Amino acid sequence: MWLEYEEPTYKIVNFEIASRNGEPFEALIRKRNYLPNPVTRFCTSELKIRPIARYLLSLEMAETKTEAENMSMIGMRADEQRRAAKIQEKSRIPLVTAGITKEDVGAFWRSQPFDLGLPNINGVTYHGNCDLCFLKGASQTLSLIAEKPERAVWWAKMEALALASKPDGARFRKDRPSYQSMSQFTKDQANLFDPNEETIACFCGD
Repeated sequence: MWLEYEEPTYKIVNFEIASRNGEPFEALIRKRNYLPNPVTRFCTSELKIRPIARYLLSLEMAETKTEAENMSMIGMRADEQRRAAKIQEKSRIPLVTAGITKEDVGAFWRSQPFDLGLPNINGVTYHGNCDLCFLKGASQTLSLIAEKPERAVWWAKMEALALASKPDGARFRKDRPSYQSMSQFTKDQANLFDPNEETIACFCGD
């Protein structure tokens, strides 16, 4: 079942009609009137977790009648112990229980008759998740923009949208340049950021 964020509950979609240009995320930002950031990460909870919980409640499939007490299954791996430890009391994490690592996942997909063709560097797919998620390392983000400049368009648009209501300079992250600036940087220089900067785990349960 494909679900999208839509107030007040959710929207059921499919491959043909699913949003392609970040419309649900933009609607959420407009509702909140500010951007998510490393301190206030409401993306996953609002765009994924709550729509799923509401859908299950509508089918009376949830274990309880409150969203907060729903039990979910999360696809974290056994080599993500730090992330898994944060949610093990709230969610089932079967891949952790089974000892499945990123090497096992890679081997599984190599044995399939098709592949998404995403670059894989030491078991890490930098193209995964939201394309320019603000939790990704700055050097990684810059590389992704350089590879495909149009990736930065939506993110720059959202920062401009927030700037209109917050003249002090709203950005997804205040510790790095805006997405518009990074887009321009990709045309001017290659090594703006530390290539070893760690990506922040994308989980909103902190």
